[in-house]
Amino acid sequence: MKNALRAVLSALKTYGVGLGLFIAIAAVLIGGLSSTEQAGAEEQLELLRDNISRAVVSCYALEGGYPESLEYLVDNYNVRIDESKFVVHYMIFASNIMPDIDIIPKTGTTQS
Repeated sequence: MKNALRAVLSALKTYGVGLGLFIAIAAVLIGGLSSTEQAGAEEQLELLRDNISRAVVSCYALEGGYPESLEYLVDNYNVRIDESKFVVHYMIFASNIMPDIDIIPKTGTTQS
């Protein structure tokens, strides 16, 4: 009986350490995936901001004025916006003044 109890306790110690190690590794992996996902969202935000800014400046250089709307950029300057992830506010004051462009993520913690 004592030998059986010792065997059970030994197995618990062995599997307990293994289970604890498995849980720790799983937690690290999940945390890494979460931070990678957040970094990807931040990179998408920066790429969108750069693409819109580049298109606005190109329009000004080629046409002599800033575009009147975001739709004009989408139609004529190959700007693509993932509307499921971002809201873009495009406010123009005059054709010779750089428009105010705000990009707001729909979900997550990334700020514009």
